[in-house]
Amino acid sequence: MGTSVETGTGKLVEVVLPGIVEPEGLQVRRGDVPTAGPGQVLLRMEATGVSFAEQQMRRGRYYDQPPYPFVPGYDLVGTVLGTGEGVEPGLAGRRVAALVKVGGWASHVLVDAADVVEVPDGVGAAEAETLVVNGLTAWQMLHRKARVRRGQTVLVHGAGGGVGSVLVQLARAAGVRVIGTASPRHHETLRGLGVIPVDYRTQDVTGRVRELAPGGVDAVFDHVGGRGVVDSWRLLARGGTLVCYGTAATRDDTGPRQWPVLKLLGRVWLWNALPNGRHACFFNVWAGRAVGKARFRARVRTDLTEVFAAARRGEVTAQIAARLPLVRAAEALRLAESGAATGKVVLHP
Repeated sequence: MGTSVETGTGKLVEVVLPGIVEPEGLQVRRGDVPTAGPGQVLLRMEATGVSFAEQQMRRGRYYDQPPYPFVPGYDLVGTVLGTGEGVEPGLAGRRVAALVKVGGWASHVLVDAADVVEVPDGVGAAEAETLVVNGLTAWQMLHRKARVRRGQTVLVHGAGGGVGSVLVQLARAAGVRVIGTASPRHHETLRGLGVIPVDYRTQDVTGRVRELAPGGVDAVFDHVGGRGVVDSWRLLARGGTLVCYGTAATRDDTGPRQWPVLKLLGRVWLWNALPNGRHACFFNVWAGRAVGKARFRARVRTDLTEVFAAARRGEVTAQIAARLPLVRAAEALRLAESGAATGKVVLHP
C-alpha cells in the first residue's frame, strides 16, 4: 500500500512543448493529479527551472530529446505527497530533489523513489533547484573527470552562467586558482569570488590565459564547442584535462541535431589518441546510466548531497535570476534565452 500526506492536492498543471515553436507557443494543460505507482513517489513541485537543455529542445536541437509533444523540465525540487507500493512510507512529507531530463514543468510529478535526493534543512527550494543539474554537472566534471587538486589552475568558459557560476565556486572551495571567461557585467561578481575574469568579447582569451598561466592550465571546462574548442585543447598543460560539456556555439545551426556532438566526440577521440600527456572528454550527466542504473543513482545521490552540503556551508551561493509562476513559462524561457539574466530562472507552482 502507498501513502499520502494530503488528499486535497488540487489539479495537475503542466506546460507542454508541442513542437518547434517560439516560447509563446508553449501550452498549459490541466488534468487530474496522478497517483504514485509501485516504486514511485508523487512530488508537489516547489521549484523547477529553465536550463540550456529546454532552450535547445524548443528548437529541436537537443541531442536526445523525446518526440513532441512533451513536458520539458530537466530537474525539480518538491515535497513528497504520496508513495507507491514498495516505497518507504517515511519519505512522505520530505523535501527532495530529482534529475528527470523531462517532465519537471508541472505542478505534480511522478518520479522513481530511487531517483530522489533529500534536500537538507537550511537549503530553500529555489536555491536547491539551481544546484540540481548545474551543481551535479559542476561537481562531477571538477572532481570525477578533471580530478582537480589544491593549487592547480583551471579555465572555466562561461564562468557567469548556470553551470559555470557553480563550478567556479566549487573550484575555489577546493583551493583551485580559477580563470573565467565572461561578459563584463559578471566581472565584479567573479572577482568577489576570487576568480580572474577575462572578457571573451573584447580580449584575446588565448593570449590572456597564456599570460596568467605560461605553462598552461590544468583543466579547461568548455560548454561552447565549435572551433574554439581547439584553443581550449591547446591551452592545457601537460597532464591537463579538457572537459567539454556542450555545443553552445552551434545553438542556431541547422541540419541534424546530433552532428555538433558527434563532431566534438570525433575531436576528443583523436586528441586522446595522440601521445602528448593530455586528455579530453565529453561530459554527459546521464552517461553513467548506460553502465548500470544502481551505480548511476548512487553516484547522483552522493555527489548531489556533497553539493547541497557545500551550499549549507556557504561555499556555493545560488544565483537566481528571476522567479516566475509555472503558467508564465513562456516568459521565463524568453528571459533565459535573452542572455540578460544572471543566474537561473526558476519556476514555481
